[in-house]
Amino acid sequence: EIGTHFNGHFCAGTGSVGNWTPQQWRSEIDQAKSFVKQWRTNSGWTDVEPLPFDYDKELVGGRTPCLLGQDGLLPAARELGWRYDASSPGGRQVWPVKKQGIWDLPLQQIPFPGRSFEVLSMDYNMLANQSLNSTNAPAHNHPAWRRQAAQAYISGFRRAYETNRAPFFVGNHFEQWNGGIYMDAVEEALRHIAREKEKGGDVRLVSFRQFTDWLDAQRPEVLDRLRTLDVGQEPAGGWKDFLNDGGAGGATAGTEAPNAA
Repeated sequence: EIGTHFNGHFCAGTGSVGNWTPQQWRSEIDQAKSFVKQWRTNSGWTDVEPLPFDYDKELVGGRTPCLLGQDGLLPAARELGWRYDASSPGGRQVWPVKKQGIWDLPLQQIPFPGRSFEVLSMDYNMLANQSLNSTNAPAHNHPAWRRQAAQAYISGFRRAYETNRAPFFVGNHFEQWNGGIYMDAVEEALRHIAREKEKGGDVRLVSFRQFTDWLDAQRPEVLDRLRTLDVGQEPAGGWKDFLNDGGAGGATAGTEAPNAA
C-alpha cells in the first residue's frame, strides 16, 4: 500500500495544517497525487518504466504532518472515498472506531521500558524522550536507546497479543537518526513479531488498507464487543465464550504493523 504523509510539515504559525479547511486539504491531496501521477514531467526521467499502480485507486488513507488537522481533513477524505486516517494525536491499545465514516487508526501509547510513562508507537517519539529531539546525539548512548526502542515495540505487541488482541500500529520514518537505531529497532520488533507467526501464532502483518478490509468484513456486534476490552484486558471467560455471547461470533484478532508513514 502507498498512502500519503502529504507534501510538507507546515505545523506552525497561521498557516499550520492544524487550521486548514477541508478545501485546503483537498488541494493538498490533489497536489500529492500530481507529484506521483506526473512524476515523469516532474523528474525529467522519461525513459523509466511506469509505476505499477493507479494512485487514484491506491490512495485510500494517510497521516497528517505533526498529527495535526484531522478535523479539517476528514470531510475531504470522506468525499474522496478514503478508508482510514492515521492522524489522531495519540491513542490507546484498544479496538478502533470510525470518525465521520472513516476508520480512525491512531498511533498508540505503549510501554516504555525503564520509564514510568508510556510512549507513542513511533520513532520520533522515542527520539524525543531519549535525546531531547537531537538526531545526532553522542554515539555511546545508541546501543541502550536502540534496545529500549525495540523493547517498547515488542512490549506493545505482547500486551495486545496476550490480552485484548487489539491491532498494534507502528509508525516510522525512513531516517538515520542517532545512527539509524530507530530503523534497527523497528526491524528487530517486526522480526520478533514474524517469529511468533512462524511458531504458529495467530498473527498477521498487514497494511492499513488490508486491516480496514478485515474490519469492514466483521459483524458490527463483534467489533462492538471487542471495543469493550480495555488496554491489557483479557476476556474473563476466554475468547470462545466472549465472542459467542449474544450470538456474535466468527472473529479472530490479528496484529497490524503498517508500512512506514
